[in-house]
Amino acid sequence: MGDKKREPGAQGETIPELTVRQLIEDPQMAIDLRRVAGEAGLDRPLRHPRVQKNGLALAGHFHGVVPTRVQLLGETELSYLDSLSHEGRSVAARGYFSMGLSCVVVTGGHEMPKALATAAEATGTPLFTTTARSSRTINALHAVLDERLAPHTRLHGVLVDVFGVGILLVGKSGIGKSECAMELVMRGHRLVADDVVQCDWRPPGLVYGQPAELLRHHIEIRGLGVLDLRQLFGITAVRERKRIAIVVRLCEWKDEEEFDRLGVEERFHVILGTPIRELRVPVRPGRDMGSIIEMAARNEMLRRDGAHTAHDFLEKIESHMTTRPAIEQETESMAPPPTAPSGEGGKPSSPLPSWSTLMPQASGTESSAWIPAVRPRPKGDE
Repeated sequence: MGDKKREPGAQGETIPELTVRQLIEDPQMAIDLRRVAGEAGLDRPLRHPRVQKNGLALAGHFHGVVPTRVQLLGETELSYLDSLSHEGRSVAARGYFSMGLSCVVVTGGHEMPKALATAAEATGTPLFTTTARSSRTINALHAVLDERLAPHTRLHGVLVDVFGVGILLVGKSGIGKSECAMELVMRGHRLVADDVVQCDWRPPGLVYGQPAELLRHHIEIRGLGVLDLRQLFGITAVRERKRIAIVVRLCEWKDEEEFDRLGVEERFHVILGTPIRELRVPVRPGRDMGSIIEMAARNEMLRRDGAHTAHDFLEKIESHMTTRPAIEQETESMAPPPTAPSGEGGKPSSPLPSWSTLMPQASGTESSAWIPAVRPRPKGDE
């Protein structure tokens, strides 16, 4: 029912690159990858966080193959190669490795076909083998690739964890974002990042925020300077990382500017291509911003449970407005029409104008025979 609006996201959104060498040397890699051939291509780039398992490429169907993704060959693909003749395996391997692949991983600990190793070395394509099965290999690779290739950006704002809800406070410099976060920490909530929020995107469309390394656990309060909240309040006052669920834009209070009074207006703040619900909250002296942010977090938890207070309230109003006229009409139709006072000589004067007399084109059988709100005053009362 509300007007859906979108606010622009951050500037300088980037997608990092990862080399094959960095992938296999990453300390988070949960499987052992042993290189068989292709040392010359260890600096080839990986630009996609998903592994590709395209066995049709061995049969000469190269459509859909993305060279900058990690390519996987499992038991099914190796059994297909075994079914080919010696010359057929060589042709299939040369065609497969001629696409300039970043790297290839053979799973299951099977014996490496000589045709694959020869073609990989000839094209300088890194070829690895692992004893892990395909499913475990894919999960391990995705864990590292999601971390290293996640799109990321930086935002100016303050990220806090309120009742487990990640709230990003944005607004112009000096509006009171850090002071609001400080008040929330005093109430037992947790600071994630102040001033600079580093955001990264994770499937399936989630945006996480964390502090810059130099500003971790610190907050700047004008008049007090830079404070270390971990030393002041302990480890429970800070958090290293949090998903952004709501964006609260703090705005200056202006009498001529309209703000949402019912809570049905839908606005979105786009970060890394992901729309996140945005609330515009006016700021002025005397408003308890800490309590307002807490209420926003509680309301978000209600929405997650399927309860939308503003929409429910609006539906009650609309239902009341549609049923009340029918009730009033029924009540009026049950009342007898009023009569005018007696005229001279005790004779009753003419009846008050009815719906028929006021609306000549109407039939005389209308249920509303008279309309008190519009009937004229009798001449005798003038």
